[in-house]
Formats: sequence, C-alpha cells, structure tokens
Amino acid sequence: MFELPLRLRRDADALVANWRALARLSGTAACGAAIKADGYGLGASWVAQTLAAAGCRDFFVATWAEAAALASLGLPSLSVFHGVRDEDMELALSGIATPVLNTATQASRWRSAGGGASHVMLDTGMNRLGLDEGDLAAGALDGLTIDTVMSHLASADDESAQNSEQRGRFVAMAEKVAARRLSLANSAGIALGPDYMFDLTRPGLALYGGVPRPELAGVIAQVAFPEAQVLQRRTVRAGEAVGYNATWVAPADTDVAILNYGYADGYFRGFSSRGGALLGDTVLPLIGRVSMDLIAIDVTGHDVAEGDWLTVDFDLPRAAAQSGMSQYELLTGLGTRFERID
Repeated sequence: MFELPLRLRRDADALVANWRALARLSGTAACGAAIKADGYGLGASWVAQTLAAAGCRDFFVATWAEAAALASLGLPSLSVFHGVRDEDMELALSGIATPVLNTATQASRWRSAGGGASHVMLDTGMNRLGLDEGDLAAGALDGLTIDTVMSHLASADDESAQNSEQRGRFVAMAEKVAARRLSLANSAGIALGPDYMFDLTRPGLALYGGVPRPELAGVIAQVAFPEAQVLQRRTVRAGEAVGYNATWVAPADTDVAILNYGYADGYFRGFSSRGGALLGDTVLPLIGRVSMDLIAIDVTGHDVAEGDWLTVDFDLPRAAAQSGMSQYELLTGLGTRFERID
C-alpha cells in the first residue's frame, strides 16, 4: 500500500477527554460540538462519530455542503450556522439538518417554504450574523417553531466588558422569543463560568486542543500531531546557509534533517527559525525558512536518518506564539496532503 510522507496522528482519547471536560464545565447545560471546517481540520466525519459515541448529541457546521457530507452518519442533531439561502432550500427541506436563521429574510424564506423547527441567531453586539431587536419587534419570527435561540460572544477570550454586555443583551432579547433552549457559550465562553452556560454550549477550538483562556490550561489535551518523514540528512558546514534567502547560517558544522512538510500543509512561514520537531521529549529546532513543501531541522548529535519520522511541535498555544498565527488558523490550515491516522 502506498504511504504518504506526511501524516496527521489524531488522538481520539484526547478528543473525547476534552469534550467530557467541557461538558463538566458546562454544568447542567448540554455540551455540543462545532465541527465546521472539516472538524477544524481533523476530519468532520471522524470527529462526529467519535464524539457521538461518547455521548455528544448536538453538532454544528457552517454550510449545507458540510451538512450533506455528514448526512449518512445519522447524527442525533446537526445544525447549519449560516442559515438558509434560496440555493440551499431543497437540501434544507430534506431534513438532514436544522438551519440557524440569521436574518429576517431567512426567517421569511423558511416560513414561506413550510420549513419545520429552526434555530435563531441573535446579534448581541458582534455585528456579524444575527437578527437584531428591530427584527424581533417587527415580528420576523412570527409563526416559526424555534428550537434554540443563540448568540455568539465576540471577546470571550479576553477580559472584556463586552462579555457581560452581550450576555445581558442576549437575556433581554431571548425573552421576546419562544424557544426550547438558549445557547451562548463557545469554548472560551465556557471558561467564563456558570452565568454563560444557559441550556447548551457550543465548543469548537478547545475540543481540538486549543486553549483560548488560561482557565482551560491543563484541562485541554493536544489532539493533532503532524508527523513528517525525513527526506535527507546532510551536514551543513560552518558558514554555509540553509533555505531561501540564507536567513540561517551555520555557526559550526551542523547535521540537518530535511522534512517533507511546509506552508502548503498549513505550517506557515511564521515558524521560520522558531518552530521545531520532537524526538521523544527533545525539541529539535527548525532552522531557516519554512518553504512550500520542506523544512530543515537541526539534528546534530541525534540518531535521525533518512526515512525516519519526526513529530512536529504542534502544541497549539505554543505554536501560535511561535508563528504569530491564531490557534484556529493553525488547525483549519492543515492541508489535504496528510494521511490522517488514529
């Protein structure tokens, strides 16, 4: 069987442990899972099946194309954040998922089509998606069966007054809508405490090893482990450079491993001379520029040969600090050239 020179090891036990930890922090609220962007780069089908087996019942994607790709799984509840366009209506009416209505036009469209129960997104200050107070006063939701009313926190990962302001606005607006459940907290929102839980939480990033707030440090485990094969081991003599633009020059004779990994695989140029690979517990530094398909690792004094595999250091908080990219970008930027293994 042909084996790719790049693989992404996914830790199902860590994924489940993260969801259970977030479920405990959610208190009496149900804990769902955002699995949009192909399960934050890990594979939406794999994530959904793993978490459904662990007891998760509420799943969320962004688009109807994402919902269609998961339809055969028979998930207990699947919802589409971006609502329903005219182009989506046939698929939406098939019942494979429930729309989250974001505008008065979407609400009217769903009502006119005879759609069933829906969810509703309220704009409480993020000014992105969601109905506003004027829409509610104008009767935009009249005649609709609403399962869950939700909103989205804009600054939950910060110590911001906006969090309590949004919560207060959410409570006031939700009182005007007849719904079975209320939902406000994402991963960072869960860490804000019980006042933000309501009936349903919707974690995403923290499920996959991201730590959006310090309260979750030590609670959330790493799930994604990129592994790259060594294509060549070479000795770079003192004074010679490695990679594009000669940004790293060997201060002494240096043994270098060239790995099959680069920014085409989501390992961005911000890792240049900052990232690293792991050999057991030893961190081996990345030297020179990250290129499209290759990185160079200093392996001086270590038994690393052509054909060996190294795990790239992808602890998300640390990797974000190294690269200047957000933890979200690092996960969802994982490319298509990986063999995803469990």
